Order: sequence, then C-alpha cells, then structure tokens
Amino acid sequence: MADTERVYTIPLRITKHVPRWRRSNRAMKEVRSYLARNMKTPEENVKIDNSLNEVIWARGDEKPPLRVRVRAVKFEDGGVEAEFAGEQ
Repeated sequence: MADTERVYTIPLRITKHVPRWRRSNRAMKEVRSYLARNMKTPEENVKIDNSLNEVIWARGDEKPPLRVRVRAVKFEDGGVEAEFAGEQ
C-alpha cells in the first residue's frame, strides 16, 4: 500500500457550541476525529504538526478559526500526519 496524501478543509463550526475557554481544545479534538474518520485509522494514530497547532491557537483559546485546510498523509503502517496546508 502506497502513501496517500489528501488535502481537507475541516469545518470547525461546532466549536461555537462549547464554552469560550474550551474552543481551541475542542477544535484540536475535532481535527483529530475528522482525520481519523476520513483516513480510516484510529484517533491515536493521527499526529498533528506544530504548524497546524499554532494556526488553531493563534488567536487564543476563545477564537479558533471556523475552518482550516489540512494536508494529511497516511503511511503504510496506518499512521497519519497532518500539517497546515495554507489559507482557505
């Protein structure tokens, strides 16, 4: 099985329904679960790059972005690495 690479635009609107001080934490969980669901791997196999983490936390815990573009690469062993793919 070859490495597969895809670019996803992940909606993070669900973060508006949690308390303000938990929004970026919830956004990180949503990114991880979205990638696990779409790349068909367990959530513990999804590794999030520091650049994506900085984009989500750039405006603090209360104001994460509403959507984020992610480049995800799935390896032969089932691991997935996600990095920020630029502006929407």
